[in-house]
Amino acid sequence: MTPGHTAQIREKRSMADNGQSYPVRSIAECNAMLTAPGAKFELEEIEIRGVRHEIYKHAPLTIRQILEDARPLDKREFFVFEDERVDFGSFHKACAHLAVALQEKFGVEKGDRIAIAARNYPQWPPSFFAAVSIGAIATPLNSWWKGEELAYGLRDSGAKVVFVDAERLDIIAPHFDQLPDLKHVVVMRGGKNDPDPRVTSMEDIIGPVAEWSSLEDIDLPAADVQPDDDSTILYTSGTTGQPKGAVGSHRACITNLFHALSCQARSFLRKGEVPPVHDPAGPIQRVALVAIPLFHATGCYANMLAAVMRGDKLVTMYRWNVEEALQIIQDEKVTTIGGVPAIAWQVLEHPDRDKYDLSSIEFVAYGGAPSAPDLVTTIKKRFPNGTPSNGWGMTETCATATLNFGKEYELRPESAGAAGVASRMKIVDAAGNELPPGGVGELWYKGANNCRCYWNKPEATAKTFIDGWVVTGDIGRLDEEGFLFLMDRAKDMLIRGGENIYCIEVESALYDHPAIMDAAIVGIPHKVLGEEVGAIVQVKPGEKLTASEVIDFAKEKMAGYKVPVEVIIQTEPLQRNANGKILKTELRSLFKPRG
Repeated sequence: MTPGHTAQIREKRSMADNGQSYPVRSIAECNAMLTAPGAKFELEEIEIRGVRHEIYKHAPLTIRQILEDARPLDKREFFVFEDERVDFGSFHKACAHLAVALQEKFGVEKGDRIAIAARNYPQWPPSFFAAVSIGAIATPLNSWWKGEELAYGLRDSGAKVVFVDAERLDIIAPHFDQLPDLKHVVVMRGGKNDPDPRVTSMEDIIGPVAEWSSLEDIDLPAADVQPDDDSTILYTSGTTGQPKGAVGSHRACITNLFHALSCQARSFLRKGEVPPVHDPAGPIQRVALVAIPLFHATGCYANMLAAVMRGDKLVTMYRWNVEEALQIIQDEKVTTIGGVPAIAWQVLEHPDRDKYDLSSIEFVAYGGAPSAPDLVTTIKKRFPNGTPSNGWGMTETCATATLNFGKEYELRPESAGAAGVASRMKIVDAAGNELPPGGVGELWYKGANNCRCYWNKPEATAKTFIDGWVVTGDIGRLDEEGFLFLMDRAKDMLIRGGENIYCIEVESALYDHPAIMDAAIVGIPHKVLGEEVGAIVQVKPGEKLTASEVIDFAKEKMAGYKVPVEVIIQTEPLQRNANGKILKTELRSLFKPRG
């Protein structure tokens, strides 16, 4: 930002302090300042796979570069899990040695898929960074999936290597004979307890966490890694009931980080203030309590990747427990909490929260699920020094696409925010025509952060990725300044605490019950989780079935977060329209909000 711009901002800030109404500048004016020549968010236009995109000129080019740029941080803490603590220097050593092993021991080459299926252990980040730093494609799998679901992810991606914890090893092992492409299974924190010759202990390669600091300090092995090479495959459920692997590039993953940073900087300009300059090696370090899984786009990109780029510290837990979280916030002086609205609500409303020193909290950030508008006011009441933020994104956009931050969020609590400066949104009607501000239609999103395709699914790719745009399936509107307001989903999906649940998948599982003739899954509004799963079931003539029996049946078929929490049993047919489509809007009214 030029000195002239800084002087203008300070002049406006003084006027605002004297009573000038907010905002001091429009979104367009702020974007122009942020992208001025020489500014951090300066843009340039390039062609990516035949489509013209604006990109951040000064952003790191690859994830490998982000890892290498973090080397000077050395003794600064990076990752904390229970009593295990990892500094940046030890983290880099673990990454480098693991990358060498992938190349030399396991024969990994550029483009090979390296899967990760584990809890948020300290071994998770090195597994990811070692893979992408040598040109392989990191493929995080949902660690809540059951055996067949994990086997599908490994089979569909054609993963050559999978990093697992002991629990996931036990789940995957019975499916080894279905996975001919899987050559190596590296188990963390559990040793080599499986007789299969493909199974190797991660500790045999890099040692336990406490010994990473003693590893030889070596460079990452040589590798050809380019900005638009594929770097990740993250699976997102589809309306067909079969997960789809969204393929992101190095540039895409990094662009989403700069979108978020540009939105944050813009929020200061809107107030007439100078955006703060962050030094990763400076005396102030942000500390984030990461309560969401690292296999999520938010956990992987917006939390883990951002932390390495910014020099932040991440603190994880074996599983989310709000009382333990309160203690961790106090002990680690956590500055950032959130992830999904459920986590924010639980911290805000816990009866013992005043017994802990939570004064370190500066940011309460969340997205990935519907949030009640009164959440922002509750945050400001409970954390006067805290800045609330909400946002929208998809796995297909590599997480962050819009951000509603600080004062903007307070004034527009129902909005998901405005887009980053190098991206664009539009609302289209059923014929694909762009609608003016205020028009309600389907949201399309374009940015260099978009994934390029769904792995091995050309038909689904053609429907979702069109000329650089992602057809989101979300219904919404944009106001005059480009703030997004989401209203519904074109895709038949609900979101429980940040987890996408596609209704057809649960419905198909229920159809397998011999007493069920028809079934419909709808979202039940929930104050904390956003939505929970509700089921309306029609039983076959002469059959008897209870709600608890349906729930028990579902528990055997799918991950716990997909299981209905309430079931309505009926003998009459489910309500449908003239085209035979179930009237889910009417069915939702049968359930009362929860939480």
